[in-house]
Amino acid sequence: MGLDEIISRRVSVRHFDASRKIPRETLTEILGAASLAPSWKNSQTARYYIAESAGAFEKIRQCLGARNARNVAGASVLAVTSFEKNIAGFDRDGRPDNELGNGWGIYDSGIGNAFLLLKAAELGVDSLVMGIRDSEAIRAVLDIPESQEILAVIALGYRAADPSRPPRKPLDEIIRMY
Repeated sequence: MGLDEIISRRVSVRHFDASRKIPRETLTEILGAASLAPSWKNSQTARYYIAESAGAFEKIRQCLGARNARNVAGASVLAVTSFEKNIAGFDRDGRPDNELGNGWGIYDSGIGNAFLLLKAAELGVDSLVMGIRDSEAIRAVLDIPESQEILAVIALGYRAADPSRPPRKPLDEIIRMY
């Protein structure tokens, strides 16, 4: 499968097939791809917490709010993504290297999340990225240290139905070429 096909296959799925679970080898391959993402000065601050067991999955699902909790029912795993704060975008003395500061940690983690999503799509695994969540409840459930900022929860599994892709803005609306 070529990159164009992978990109076009990836769509947010909100109806997962509970009867299909992601094999551990496939999940490891997906997470391995995320670990290859570039980062500020190769700082590699992105972290992934995987709620794979039924108990852990349900505890994290309860931290997502009613709508997202419904949307992830039937998914195989919930991946909580975070990053170590005050490293990417900072010099060795802990001073921001530019005006973004921890924005670079968010940026780097976003690249890792994109690699994760694309590798999942290549392997036939579907996803849903969620930003509406109770991060402090997630932190408590997964024992995520305060030194990390929680960014997103990504549901991974197999679609139960084919979702339609929402229309995209035309390129001339989002791109300016000089």
